[in-house]
Amino acid sequence: MKNLFVVSSFLFLPILPCRGQTATVPKPSAPVRLITLDPGHFHAALVQKSMYKNVAPTVHVYAAGGTDLQQHLARVTSYNTRAESPTQWQQQVYTGPDFFAKMLAEKAGNVVVLAGNNQKKTEYIAQSLQAGFNVLADKPMCINSQEFKTLEGAFATAKKNNLLLYDIMTERFEIPTILQRELSRLPAVFGTLEKGTPQNPAVVKESTHCFYKNVSGSVLTRPAWFMDVTQEGEGLVDVTTHLVDLVQWECFPERALDYKKDIQVLSAKRWATNMSLTQFRAITKQNTFPDYLKKDLANDSLLKVYSNGTISYKLLGVHAQVSVTWAYKAPEGAGDTHYSLMRGSKANLVVRQGAAQLYKPTLYIEPRTPDAAYTQALQQELKKIQVKYPGVALKKVDKGWEVLVPESYREGHEAHFARVTEQFLEYLEKRNMPPWEVPNMLAKYYTTTKALENPKQ
Repeated sequence: MKNLFVVSSFLFLPILPCRGQTATVPKPSAPVRLITLDPGHFHAALVQKSMYKNVAPTVHVYAAGGTDLQQHLARVTSYNTRAESPTQWQQQVYTGPDFFAKMLAEKAGNVVVLAGNNQKKTEYIAQSLQAGFNVLADKPMCINSQEFKTLEGAFATAKKNNLLLYDIMTERFEIPTILQRELSRLPAVFGTLEKGTPQNPAVVKESTHCFYKNVSGSVLTRPAWFMDVTQEGEGLVDVTTHLVDLVQWECFPERALDYKKDIQVLSAKRWATNMSLTQFRAITKQNTFPDYLKKDLANDSLLKVYSNGTISYKLLGVHAQVSVTWAYKAPEGAGDTHYSLMRGSKANLVVRQGAAQLYKPTLYIEPRTPDAAYTQALQQELKKIQVKYPGVALKKVDKGWEVLVPESYREGHEAHFARVTEQFLEYLEKRNMPPWEVPNMLAKYYTTTKALENPKQ
């Protein structure tokens, strides 16, 4: 069955004054017209948590239908009807088994937003570019080596047709990560990046995520396919995408990488998170495991989700290690957490986010020789940081200094989707995407998919 319908809270709700400032509504003739394709992940809705200059408020949505689509539309409607700074999106929705062909034929927009089931995502990207659409895609853009080759071809198509293909890297906008990168570029503070060894990497990034979590103020309902690695992707190629991106972005800023010669994957390991049927029901609202998950069941009752992984690799001679772990539910007061270490010849820069930090990511400077000369140099160099980020300060702690960050800089994960989208829109309008972005996206996905080829259990 095929349906065409419009979802807009303003079609059936009176326009009432609100406590917050109403978001600016772009003119319908705005040059950017969004298409949301097969939304199955809440990240698709987070792109629309804000309005954008020169982006039309009408968004065309194409999907097969079902729960994933309903939840996406409900999230966007909740942004339209919130009390403070409501958005004013109008969603024109097409459902049917031919939704992708319909999207390609109708050409109702010029930017395709992709965030959902990853099984066909790479092919959707490639065909959308061939049809003349720009693409803003959630990670991962590919989940195996075969799809990596398709992605490589997609970037070639984008270049040939003067189109933009970009992935959503929200972690670049976390203030502790930004400051870690800034401080690592100050030789008097950091020195030079160590080379490290496989046993003692120079760069370590670890991320812990949770299946049970809150998004936009309510408990997130996960689609059942999210636990199927053939549809979502294994941990080695999913969240690790962010970590590999940050290694490149922080250690070799603005340098174009060549995945064919700059990267050597040394080893990889994968392991499962065990999930009971009761836990599965709580996050999916489904009473039984679907047939496609039965291959991953132990004793017909315990689901083994291979969402965890570690990659050890060399990037331009520097030993790096990235790890992702999925727990079912975070401790009280916690959520997704991040750990990051950069080892320099003069100091280590460490981001911690544990109970001691009240589960807020916190950056520390831990000098190798904390003498008066280093302290003086650090205080002097801090002034350069404060020009860019007023209010940043230092607090003496046992191993060095804690970097104090004003709360105004801590926007939160959901707000970073608007940041990435604004960056994408600037690149689209001004055609000023840095030349290193495309080769480094390829380097990133080469690293993750290469690691998946022969992981240890």
